[in-house]
Amino acid sequence: MNSFNAKKVKEDLIQWIRTYFLSNGSPETKAVIGISGGKDSSIVAALCKEALGADRVLGVLMPQGSQHDIDISYELCRTLGIPYMEINIQDPVQRIYEEVQKSGLTLNTIATFNTPARIRMTVLYAVSGIVGGRVANTSNLSEDWVGYATKFGDTAGDFSPLSRLTVTELKALGRELGLSSLFVDKTPIDGLSGKTDEDNFGFSYETLDRYIRDQTCDNQTIKEKIDTMHKNNLHKLNPMPSFPYDSL
Repeated sequence: MNSFNAKKVKEDLIQWIRTYFLSNGSPETKAVIGISGGKDSSIVAALCKEALGADRVLGVLMPQGSQHDIDISYELCRTLGIPYMEINIQDPVQRIYEEVQKSGLTLNTIATFNTPARIRMTVLYAVSGIVGGRVANTSNLSEDWVGYATKFGDTAGDFSPLSRLTVTELKALGRELGLSSLFVDKTPIDGLSGKTDEDNFGFSYETLDRYIRDQTCDNQTIKEKIDTMHKNNLHKLNPMPSFPYDSL
């Protein structure tokens, strides 16, 4: 793949975040980040700490009931020295499910996969409104490319440091930031089936990232699958279509 200068990208990103906050807040405005313990939120938190200082970064842990790996989220916040809070989303998510079922509808995997992500974003904006913050989007290019994200959930936010970087590039950036393998190389699991992202895709991030950057893929079936996923999920990334009415 094309060469990636992690040191330069890190420095440019830190300056980009500083510039964003200079134009979108006061000297006290905080970056509000949903901390999952995965590489994306870990790297965004580390970048924001470098750009703004630890006191202007607020981590929000949002388990749905019990979370087997929440200790990693706590460890990240302690390692970075950023303030954090835990807000459990189990009750509001369950209440929505119950009300939907009362209406006569049957829950499916689309609802159960996406609803918690949208509730988490609601929580982040509630916290942000209270503390006077800006919500960090933690999406990356690889997942966005194939639609592995929730519209108005983890695709939302006020500023997006990583959405033009692939997973391969993110890992290099995380190491440049001095994050341990615990945070950079943690295998992402979907939280429902217990499968990894790559299990769900049917191909590896390495294969996906090479295709994104170099347009090369040795397996024609996988290439076609990536192309189809990308096309079918562009609605998650493109602006909402609006009727082009002109009253003049």
